Amino acid sequence: MNTRSDTRPRTPGTERYGTGNAGAPSVRTPAQARQLVRHALAALGPLPPSQVEDLLLVTSELVTNAQRHGGGLTGFGIGVGRDQVTVSVSDASEDTPLYELRGELRPGGFGWPIVLSLCREVTVDAGPDGKTIRAAVAVDRPPETSPPPLR
Repeated sequence: MNTRSDTRPRTPGTERYGTGNAGAPSVRTPAQARQLVRHALAALGPLPPSQVEDLLLVTSELVTNAQRHGGGLTGFGIGVGRDQVTVSVSDASEDTPLYELRGELRPGGFGWPIVLSLCREVTVDAGPDGKTIRAAVAVDRPPETSPPPLR
């Protein structure tokens, strides 16, 4: 996992959806975040259901963790690339998530390991005003169809 405090530019060839970090986010709940992800995915064409479910689960876990452990959600976004979709969640805490191995069963603490196992890449950019977690999930987009050549 990479922990940084700088701002990263958007990857070329990606589309961006969401609220960013400026002002109050329009996404306040996991359900609202999932709805925004569904909307962004609809523009991609059909995806395998398992990849859609992975993205929705990652989204729910990150937003829930921001609310429960991060001092509240301060930003949300989605970046759509050719072979991955990246969900970005910002919160008010500079504390990075902990991956804690547990010997005994007790409630909670499973979300972060789930996010790490479902994602191609996860980065945490932490600073004094909070952090942003970017979680990229691989997707198999349908091949782009081009018109037949003119003869």
